[in-house]
Parts: sequence; structure tokens; C-alpha cells
Amino acid sequence: MRVGLLIYGALETISGGYLYDRKLVKYLRRQGDDVNIISLPWRNYVRHLGDNLSLSWLHRLGQLPLDVLLQDELNHPSFFLLNRWLRARVDYPIVSIVHHLRSSEERQTWQNRFYRWVERYYLSTVDGFVFNSQTTRRAVESLTGEERPAVMAYAAADHLSSEITEEEIAARARQPGPLRLIFLGNVIPRKGLHTLLSALSQLPGDDGILSVVGSLHVDKSYVRAIRHQVSERGLTERVQFLGALSDDALIARLRQSHLLVVPSSYEGFGIAYLEGIGFGLPAVATTAGAAGEIITHGRDGFLIPPGDTKTLALYLSEVSRDRDRLLAMSLAARQRYVTHPTWEETTKRIRTFLQAFVEK
Repeated sequence: MRVGLLIYGALETISGGYLYDRKLVKYLRRQGDDVNIISLPWRNYVRHLGDNLSLSWLHRLGQLPLDVLLQDELNHPSFFLLNRWLRARVDYPIVSIVHHLRSSEERQTWQNRFYRWVERYYLSTVDGFVFNSQTTRRAVESLTGEERPAVMAYAAADHLSSEITEEEIAARARQPGPLRLIFLGNVIPRKGLHTLLSALSQLPGDDGILSVVGSLHVDKSYVRAIRHQVSERGLTERVQFLGALSDDALIARLRQSHLLVVPSSYEGFGIAYLEGIGFGLPAVATTAGAAGEIITHGRDGFLIPPGDTKTLALYLSEVSRDRDRLLAMSLAARQRYVTHPTWEETTKRIRTFLQAFVEK
């Protein structure tokens, strides 16, 4: 197949969505497919809307010899109008990879009303979808009011070598000392680090310490607010900011942690939770979004309402003081990971869908 993939910026960008796209590109190329990466520069939302008036992009995409054009739904503001003109010029189908809708995120009502309008218009211009979760699929179908050809293909986490034995998990759970928490994700408001810090400040110092793993450069004003919160709450000695880590360094940190906590206001899927449970770390997430498709509350993790610091603090305290419960949940987390699809299975599923689409 001749496949185009439309993204913003570089394919190597650090995020779960870009990891998903990279894994798909790698698999398609390994199968002998010709994959053309088409990159638009990162700009603000308003300037992206202006891309719809670009005749040069219309001409460039119209000239590409493709069998199918994949568009990361993140690019929706640049193509919600342009796609209509493009479809009149080309024979190849357009398929959108939807990681999550911007309008599903938590923000002021008037803003999401506008984002819903743009996304609804964009989604109506494509021929099919690749969904990373049932939650994302329901959000799209609810917004558009219709079903279109689609494949549901969960993200995976076997890109990290997560070989760990039950004996290692048991020894870790029973080690004396504070609960070792890890937050994994870019430090941006949606990921909820401020919620975790508020909960941590409610616990005695010997109940928990925190490693923050993720880029500190995506939202610098939020990072400044987070550092102020750490200082103001007296958490300086209990919170360590590690920035983005290499895979080897991340694996080492996950192996020594007890619990992964990312209380996001919304996740279209949440690869970080899978990365954690691969090392037997019970995951703490929120009820907003698709985390419940990974985590079974009370068995291999906890699901809390977004922003509920009191409940989060309660669960952290309980697990810290009851290491038998921590061990049981850790073993259940590892077992949940073992049953999850691999990247090979996920990307093969997507390619099969695309082949059927092209052959219609």
C-alpha cells in the first residue's frame, strides 16, 4: 500500500498519541508498505484554522500518489474545511486516527462548544476511523450522530521490556519505607499532577514519595505553578522532577516504584497506565475518559473522580499501610498487562482494516 500520514511536527514527539503513530508506521513499512510522513508545523489553534485557506497544501496533497491518507485527528483544525475540497480532487480515502477529542477535555463551556463544532465538521469529512478505545469511539459517534467504517485498536505497552517476576513484585511490595509513587506524563494541566501533589500533602512524610517523569517544557507556566505548589506545601524533599527519561532509565524507575498515579482530567486511552501495570504497578486514574478500559477499580488500581484529592489521599494511605493489599493489586496489575494486545497485534489489526478499505 501507498500510505500517507498527516501529523503536526515530528513523528518522534514524546506523547502516547505519537508513540501510537510511530508504531503503526514502523509496522506498515516492515510489511513493505510505502509510508509518506506529511508534517505541518506546530502553531496555535487559530493559526491552524488558517491552514484551511492554503492552496499549496491542497495542491500538494492532491498530487500525492496514495492508496489511503491517514490523518491524526490532532490535525483537525487545519483540515476541517480543506478536506472537503481535497476529497473532490482525489480518489484515495481519508482515514482519521482518533486518540481523543479536544472537545472531551475539561475547559470552559464556550470553548468546548466551539471545539465541538470544528471537530464535528472535520469528522464528517473523513471516510473512516482508527480508534484507540471504545470511549473514543463512543465520543466520536455521539458527536457526529452516525457510524462510519472503523477499527478499534488498543494502544499497547510492550515497547518497554517489562519482564518482572512475581517474586520481584512481592519483594518490592514488602520493602519497608514510604510508598514510592511515580507520575508518568508530560507536565501539563490535563494530566493532573496538581491533584496528586494536593493528595500527597495530606499524607505523613513516611507514607509516600513521588517521582515525576515527563517533559517540563510543554507548558512552562504550569510547571512554574507546580514547583510553587511543591514548595508551598512543604513537599520539596518528597518530590523529584526527573524530566523525560530514556527507555532504559524509565524501566529502572518503574521497576523500583510501587504505584503509578496519573489523575488526568481526561484520557482518550492512557498508555502510561499500561506501561505501569506491565511492571506490576497498580494504576490510579480518574473516571473521566478511557482509563476504566484498562483499570478495574479496587483490583489492579483505583478510579477516582477528577480533582478528588481527598479520595486519592485515602487510597494512597490505605495502600501504603497495607502491603498485603499492595501485593495483591500489584500481581493483578501484572496479570492484566499480560492479557492486553501487543503492538504487533494492534498494528496488524489496523493494516488489515486499511487493506480492506483500499480494496473496496
